[in-house]
Amino acid sequence: MTDTDAVHAQLSPPSELEDALSHLQCVLVARRTATNPEGINWQQYDVLEMLRIRGAMNPSRLSESLGVSRQTASKALRVLKDLELIQQAALSEDKREHTTSLTPKGHAFLASAARSRQENVRAAMEVLSPGEQAMFTEMCQKVADSIDTLLH
Repeated sequence: MTDTDAVHAQLSPPSELEDALSHLQCVLVARRTATNPEGINWQQYDVLEMLRIRGAMNPSRLSESLGVSRQTASKALRVLKDLELIQQAALSEDKREHTTSLTPKGHAFLASAARSRQENVRAAMEVLSPGEQAMFTEMCQKVADSIDTLLH
């Protein structure tokens, strides 16, 4: 038996919850891919979204929030800065620590991307009652918060 065979033998079949989360992730990623004509990659998009959701952040906190190395975050920040989607400002006089925030162009890019999210919301509203929508919202936040703790 090879190492790969041994690993496959130890894995149990995925649960319905695992399948449902995986399928939802695949569908959402496919939607995001289809609505990104600017060619922003996943990590760059995630940086923009994190800044939209949480506001200005320093690069260390941003990399931690995204679960990526500081080097990976810095690379994404350089590209986004070159595209004028973000701006960085020194936090103190020594200028070693910076805060990163969205520029008006970055906000405009995300507003354009928001149309796809809003279409997703409309699709969900078509199949969920108002009560189900509230429960789904609460459950999504709980699951996202729980998965977020795995990054830290």
